[in-house]
Amino acid sequence: MADGSASVDGAKTIAADRLRSFIERVERLEEEKAAIMNDVKEVYAEAKGEGYDVKIMRQVVRIRKMDRADRQEAEALLDLYLSAIGE
Repeated sequence: MADGSASVDGAKTIAADRLRSFIERVERLEEEKAAIMNDVKEVYAEAKGEGYDVKIMRQVVRIRKMDRADRQEAEALLDLYLSAIGE
């Protein structure tokens, strides 16, 4: 006679397996992210070795991620703030 505990245990096993799957996927992605970040670091080091200003390159990358309207708004605010302090 089944008392229902088997189905509860089965549900716990399924939930645990699904959770393990999520955790393992996140771990793999974190490893990939670390490898990619290392690759990015190497590209910046290579550019620096050829005389490029890495700080400015990072700023260009950040700006290029922005939507054109957001970029224009940020530039306008920057100009406004600089003029407000006499720069």
